[in-house]
Amino acid sequence: MTASPTIKQRSFRRLLSYVKPYRWGFIAAAIGMLGYALVDVYFVSQLKDFIDVGINQKNTDYLRFAPIFIVIIFILRGVFNFIASYCLNWVGTHVVQEMRQQLFQHLMRLPVSFHDQHSTGDLISKITYNTEQIKQTTSRALAVLIREGAFVLGLLVVMFWNSWQLSSIFILIAPIIAVIVSFVSKRFKLLSQNIQNAMGEVTTCSEQMLNGHKVILSFGGQEIESKRFFKVNNITRRQDVKMEATRSISVSSIQIIASFALAFVIYMASFPEMLDSLTAGKFTTIVGSMMMLLRPLKQLTTVNSEFQRGLTAADSVYLILDQPAEQDTGSHVLADIKGEICFKHVNFSYPGHEQQVLHDISFTAPAGKTVALVGRSGSGKTTISSLLPRFYDVLDGDITLDGIPIKSCTLASLRQQMAVVSQHVTLFNDTIANNITYGFTEPVSLQRLQDVAEKAHVMEFAANLKDGLDTMIGENGVSLSGGQRQRIAIARALLREAPILVLDEATSALDTESERKIQAALNELLKDRTSIVIAHRLSTIENADIIIVMDQGRIIEQGDHHSLLQQDGAYAQLYKLQFGSEQTAV
Repeated sequence: MTASPTIKQRSFRRLLSYVKPYRWGFIAAAIGMLGYALVDVYFVSQLKDFIDVGINQKNTDYLRFAPIFIVIIFILRGVFNFIASYCLNWVGTHVVQEMRQQLFQHLMRLPVSFHDQHSTGDLISKITYNTEQIKQTTSRALAVLIREGAFVLGLLVVMFWNSWQLSSIFILIAPIIAVIVSFVSKRFKLLSQNIQNAMGEVTTCSEQMLNGHKVILSFGGQEIESKRFFKVNNITRRQDVKMEATRSISVSSIQIIASFALAFVIYMASFPEMLDSLTAGKFTTIVGSMMMLLRPLKQLTTVNSEFQRGLTAADSVYLILDQPAEQDTGSHVLADIKGEICFKHVNFSYPGHEQQVLHDISFTAPAGKTVALVGRSGSGKTTISSLLPRFYDVLDGDITLDGIPIKSCTLASLRQQMAVVSQHVTLFNDTIANNITYGFTEPVSLQRLQDVAEKAHVMEFAANLKDGLDTMIGENGVSLSGGQRQRIAIARALLREAPILVLDEATSALDTESERKIQAALNELLKDRTSIVIAHRLSTIENADIIIVMDQGRIIEQGDHHSLLQQDGAYAQLYKLQFGSEQTAV
């Protein structure tokens, strides 16, 4: 239990570190908030003279000055309110922008294993919803804490100045209010965590529905998804209701306690000795101040929930920011490599999973040669392609590139030597040209771009589009067919001109005619490059220099197409099965 305040204080200090660069804006906001509160306090303090001097003594000169005084007071209130609101919002939006940017950049630097273990929806929720909750802490919550806190203190000073005997009741009720606020704070923090987790589920469920919209329509899954979303949406609603119930109970409790204090003051004022020392103005000021205390006390209690929600959101963001980034421990900068790849007794299990995926994998891909990986789904082919750019690190064994262990190479230089075309194409909501040239910091000439697009047969469909290569393709190329998206990905790899090419079912989404055309372009590309080709269709890898047959994470056969057919083993059976099926279909 003793650790909780420390964690809370640490989170708050860390949050303040984001405010530090904008401290002058925050100081201006604090001055505005204090000025706003003090103007209100000064206005209340003048009630005594207004009643005692202006009304009771019928001082007309004093009363004529009162309207001017009120106008000046409200002008000052307006000026201070604008300064406070504008400057605090300016600071808050800067803090959120900086934190979002930092979170976005850090998520890109985190290892692939981290993203494997976290849902995309939950991470998106942290970037959008949770950071917005932090803004409430840096803007509205702090505004209420400073402004209403100063107003409460000011009113208490006015009350004690006019009659310390009547005002001393607050010394007794202050500890009770403190206990209520402490209890409610812990409750708010717990509920805030639950709400943020629930919002992550809402985002995840929504993302799945949007990404799988066609599947849902095809299989009539609307009712299933609706029930699933209702469940997570209802959890969010229930947590919000609990939050509001806690807030209402705390506010009502504090106001009831304050009402006892007000009743006590009125009761004490009924004694003759107290009446002798009180004027009408003093009594009105004290009672009026006590009534005015109810509103800021309510807001201070209510804002506690937002403050706790903001701190909880900050904790969830810090949890991501504190995750170790992808370790780039290598120091060797690769340049002008030949491209010989060697796997030496490699064993591998995915992080967080006990099941071993690769068992004692050893093979060599000579520079400039093509190595094809074939086998059933789940045999470990794609895992091998993920180990090459060090998306994951091997448990045992070693992988070398031109005799250099890839663990000793810098990640940037290692990945610069590779062009990867996956079966799952990722395109960006941009033009075809920008998707092909993605990752290039230097401008690519139009001639070179068109040449690559021609080789990958992108121009065949781009030429028929209104804006050609400058056509926007939508999120992940939603306006294109699977084959067209695959061709853009192949063009991207062609443009990179890397010495190592990894093709993971690169032609799987193409029709037969397009596949033949792109295969011809790829065959030209493969001549001077070391290539790792993962293929399901054996017809696409017949010309590979080395074919490796895998099963359950092990290499069971290795050789070229003809030698493997002569062995009449697993490869020969796959080949007969595949081509036998095709002949039957014909």
